[in-house]
Amino acid sequence: MPNPPPLQPTALQPTLWRTCRAIASRTRLRVFGVLVGQPGQGVSLIARRLRRPESVASESLRLLESRGLLAVRRVGRRVEYRLGPRGGAGGLRAGGLVAALELAFRGERDPVEVLFRGATAFTHPRRIAIFRALQAQPRTLRQIEAATGIPQRALGRHLTKLEARGFVRRAQGRYRIADRVDAFGRELARLALA
Repeated sequence: MPNPPPLQPTALQPTLWRTCRAIASRTRLRVFGVLVGQPGQGVSLIARRLRRPESVASESLRLLESRGLLAVRRVGRRVEYRLGPRGGAGGLRAGGLVAALELAFRGERDPVEVLFRGATAFTHPRRIAIFRALQAQPRTLRQIEAATGIPQRALGRHLTKLEARGFVRRAQGRYRIADRVDAFGRELARLALA
């Protein structure tokens, strides 16, 4: 039986891995956390609360806003930031991600580390391709290589990251998608498979 053609990137992949790269920053996660606790804050107040330069806070806010995770409102000369809208199911509307991030900040003991680890699972488009290749059924390393076209050495590195982050499990020489119980992990998995 011939090998299936490698999986082609979807329109979602660049959006998801770029969003995960935006989230995979402890500074940006702390900025998000400030806004979970006190929405409607400006750059200078956030910078002071985090003891960071305003330029760092401003860059973090702009990047999170560009990914749909924050909303901006101008009040006179002041610019206020708040969490982006929740909800939305199609594509990478960030609403489900915003809700999952907020839930982690309200419920996790160390939300920054939990979210950072989760987000780093999908900061590379190849990891999304691997995850999608496992959607239908568990596969061996060679089967994943054939399905994705990713060379084995690189595939090994990406699988190690996905395993370490709890998105993939290996048993009896086969890799499969792991069940996630946390809202953030479930939302990332849903977006990776969309």
